[in-house]
Amino acid sequence: MLYIVCLVVCALIAYLFGSINFAIIVTKAFTGKDIRDCGSKNAGMTNVLRTVGKTPALLTLLGDFSKGLLAVLVARLVFTFIVKDASSFTAEYICAICALLGHVFPVYYGFKGGKGILVSSGALIMLAPYAFLCSLVVFIIAVAITRIVSVGSILSSIAFPIALYFIRVAENANNIILEVTLASCMALFIILMHRANIVRLIKGEENKFGSKNKK
Repeated sequence: MLYIVCLVVCALIAYLFGSINFAIIVTKAFTGKDIRDCGSKNAGMTNVLRTVGKTPALLTLLGDFSKGLLAVLVARLVFTFIVKDASSFTAEYICAICALLGHVFPVYYGFKGGKGILVSSGALIMLAPYAFLCSLVVFIIAVAITRIVSVGSILSSIAFPIALYFIRVAENANNIILEVTLASCMALFIILMHRANIVRLIKGEENKFGSKNKK
C-alpha cells in the first residue's frame, strides 16, 4: 500500500514539474509574447533560440532539463528513504514518463506544450547516464552532419533504448527487458511528437540549425 501511495504522489509531482514550461515562461519574460504563437509554434528550446535569442534559449534548456532530473530524483529519494526500495527503477521510469507527459500536455498552459527532448534528457541522465551519453553522441553527430535538430532528436531517441540494452547486458543487470521496454515507450512517444517534423523532412522542408524558421 505504501508503495502505491508513494508512486501516485511521486507521479503527480513529476507531472506538475513537467507542466512548468520554461520556453513559455522565459519567452513571456523577455518579449511578453507566447512562444506558441512564434516561429514553429513549438514550446521548446529550439524555437526559443530561433525566435527569441541565445540567452532565453539557455535558460529554457536549463529549466526544462532540470525538471526531468528532479522528477526522477524525487522518486529515487522517496523510494530509498520512505519505501525502503532503492532498486525500484520502475517507479523512476514512471515518474520520468509523467514529467514528459506534463511537458507535452501541461496543465498550466491548456495542455499545449513542447516535444519533450530536454525534460527526457534530464530524466534519462539520472536513470542511465552511460546510455544517455551514447544517445547524446548520436544527437551531436546527427546535428553536425545534417544541421537539423529534429533529426538528432529522433535518432538519439532511437539510440537510447538500444544503448541501454547492451549496457545492461554487459552489467548483467536484472529486469533488462522491462527497463528497455519502459525506455522504448519514452523514445516512441518522443518520436510521435516529432511526426510533423518527419513529414517536413520527407518533403525537404525542415528547418536547418542556424536558419530562419519557415514553419
